Amino acid sequence: MPSPAPLADQVALVTGASRGIGRAIALELAAAGALVVVNYASSPEAAEAVVAEIAAAGGRAWAHQANVAEEEQVEAMVKAVLAKEGRLDVLVNNAGITRDGLLMRMKTADWQSVIDLNLTGVFLCTRAVSRTMLKARSGRIINITSVVALMGNPGQANYSAAKAGLIGLTRSSAAEFASRGVTVNAVAPGFIESDMTAELNKEPILAAIPLGRMGQPAEVASAVRFLAARISLTDDVYTIYPTHNFSGPNSHFLRTFDRLAELVGRPPPVRYIGCTGTPSTPHTAAGHRHT
Repeated sequence: MPSPAPLADQVALVTGASRGIGRAIALELAAAGALVVVNYASSPEAAEAVVAEIAAAGGRAWAHQANVAEEEQVEAMVKAVLAKEGRLDVLVNNAGITRDGLLMRMKTADWQSVIDLNLTGVFLCTRAVSRTMLKARSGRIINITSVVALMGNPGQANYSAAKAGLIGLTRSSAAEFASRGVTVNAVAPGFIESDMTAELNKEPILAAIPLGRMGQPAEVASAVRFLAARISLTDDVYTIYPTHNFSGPNSHFLRTFDRLAELVGRPPPVRYIGCTGTPSTPHTAAGHRHT
């Protein structure tokens, strides 16, 4: 008999799911059996296209508009999910924006808008779902941060600060929620092909990546799918960077997660997996461990 879908009968809310990494995550979780709520801020056509794609593949999804930087909209969104589905098992905090510029010239409004959406928005969504998950003694919260949170990036002081703060928020909320069966993890993608990286000068980026290409949204989605399954890992940040070919059933990426799956019930010995380097660190940089 075929094994059951790992997220069968579960409900997942993915913020910023109308395009890019969020879209890939929504498709991946739906393929794993979850009913997916596709959150979007201002692109209803794109969100409905994701819903239609999921439905065409035999999955279940619906879209909900909300700006996650607005407290009232976040609370209303979570209430709508609970009213319609009666449960909420997985939250993926993916929504994010950039307002790049050198710090000395950065407008306060550009700083604040990035902090409000990329960090405060995650706090608002996490707080909104926490009561339901803690009461159920079950839940998975996955935050999408970035490698720039770990290494910084010129021209992205606001984005780097927000994503670094998200790592602290992940660790603190994980410590608060773990005793009630709710795990909180962060995934820190490297440079991923998306709308947010479309305007970058890719030549120096690709030169620093051993595989010679940027990551794909589907590769990040695979990590999120793993963390959304019933695996007892929490308080960790997983970096995803194409230093290996992640595609195919025998990939380093999937073998790494197979190894992690064996660690259920005890703390994982790694902090960063799925990569052995970033553009500014050598392959054997401290804090990374080969598996």
